[in-house]
Amino acid sequence: MSQHSADPAPASALATVADRRDWWRDAVIYQVYPRSFADSNGDGMGDLEGVRSRLPYLRDLGVDAVWLSPFYASPQADAGYDVADYRAVDPMFGNLLDADALIRDAHDLALRVIVDLVPNHSSDQHEWFKRALAEGPGSPLRERYHFRAGKGANGELPPNDWESIFGGPAWTRVAEPDGTPGEWYLHLFAPEQPDFNWDHPAVGDEFRSILRFWLDMGVDGFRIDVAHGLVKADGLPDLGSHDQVKLLGNDVMPFFDQDGVHEVYRAWRIVLDEYAGDRIFVAEAWTPTIERTANYVRPDELHQAFNFQYLSTHWDAAELRSCVDRTLDAMRPVGAPATWVLSNHDVTRHATRFANPPGLGTQIRTAGDRELGLRRARAATLLMLALPGSAYLYQGEELGLPDVVDLPDEVRQDPAYFRGAGQDGFRDGCRVPIPWTRDGSSYGFGSGGSWLPQPDGWGELSVEAQSGVAGSTLELYRSALAVRSEQADLGAGDRVEWLKAPEGVLAFRRGAFVCTTNTGGEAATVPAHGRVLLASGEVTVTDDGEAKLPADTTVWWIAD
Repeated sequence: MSQHSADPAPASALATVADRRDWWRDAVIYQVYPRSFADSNGDGMGDLEGVRSRLPYLRDLGVDAVWLSPFYASPQADAGYDVADYRAVDPMFGNLLDADALIRDAHDLALRVIVDLVPNHSSDQHEWFKRALAEGPGSPLRERYHFRAGKGANGELPPNDWESIFGGPAWTRVAEPDGTPGEWYLHLFAPEQPDFNWDHPAVGDEFRSILRFWLDMGVDGFRIDVAHGLVKADGLPDLGSHDQVKLLGNDVMPFFDQDGVHEVYRAWRIVLDEYAGDRIFVAEAWTPTIERTANYVRPDELHQAFNFQYLSTHWDAAELRSCVDRTLDAMRPVGAPATWVLSNHDVTRHATRFANPPGLGTQIRTAGDRELGLRRARAATLLMLALPGSAYLYQGEELGLPDVVDLPDEVRQDPAYFRGAGQDGFRDGCRVPIPWTRDGSSYGFGSGGSWLPQPDGWGELSVEAQSGVAGSTLELYRSALAVRSEQADLGAGDRVEWLKAPEGVLAFRRGAFVCTTNTGGEAATVPAHGRVLLASGEVTVTDDGEAKLPADTTVWWIAD
């Protein structure tokens, strides 16, 4: 049963979080993974009260909004992305009063709050699904999911050949109430995550109600999980390939990026626009091209969509420039801002990705060259923050945290790790709780250890160890976000003016501001475009108006 909501947040509270409309067009949004951010009660698991206690840190960091990964009631088969009750907080994270207090405190600190929404699938412990199983074939509740008879003489084969993103078949056969093998249900992820049937009107009605529930609580928007997956092709046709995971992001699949999904979001936008406060939708939409991503952010649909093409681009000047151009060109016709992201809870942290050779994908098992990875990560961050549009940061990247690539098998919890032929299953490495202090049972995360083990030396990367230390990654982020908020030419707009630069170097102008990034392995001589605002490494400016830009370094200039 859902917990009771507190009173809706007053309009005056929402009015304090920003002094202008369209705040999201150039916002810097910080992703909090609640179970790994801060633990308030010493049980080893992060919680909402822990997040609330650290909100001043995020305000001082300089971000505009906080995106919270799921904290709903859940059996936690997939770290909360298997939701049993969309109107309740899981007890491991607190309760609705904690959520209400967090939202109100964030608004008092001029921070917006975006919450995750998981509409593609529920938990198998959701009341609808439990009733669907208990009532058997013909139950109206089964029509709200994808239940089908199996193929073969006795229905012993899955209804089609779709494969789970986590590995194995995308179908599981149920035992009917009388104990006999029966129908199959679709789950594009874990078996504990049955897919909703969005052709059924009750599903749409329910989610519009869920939107209103959280909007009444005062949230400023929703990040939509698997936004590309809600609608399936008519008839659920066979795909034909037996290496389907490799096709993801390269082709329009019968279960992803179907055109019918846009009707859902147009209906949602009508609901959102009923509310004051300039609230937004953000799509997690893995599509074959950035042009198809732009379909999700047309004026009557969603506001932003994650730029996974940029996240997947190698540390290479030509590739980065091409991705930036394609992104800006695709977003401009629909009037949506570009977004830029380097890390999140599903991919190896970019400090580790960039420490390894290109071509290894977004889940990497090796630590690589730590010094090289951090140097590139710092440079990549300044490049990203200089681009027009909105930027997303993932908790701990401001500390330069690497992925923890040597977690023992027995502590891993990523469901993909336990299923073959799907995702690599190494997402736990980017989810290790972050360090706040040099010492303590969990480096300040909490008083009772941490749900995933933190590596030795984690404390030397902590907030305490880096605060006030010139040149630290934390102070680089703080300075970059302060400069970005002060410089009108940063973030805003939808264009860059590319400047002539040596091979391996990117240079672009935005008004009086210039960003220069050396992605090459050697130092480069570049023009000094005025005064240095900020640099990710040591930059030497000569008397003749040139600068020596070290390898894997970004510098921000401002015209004198």
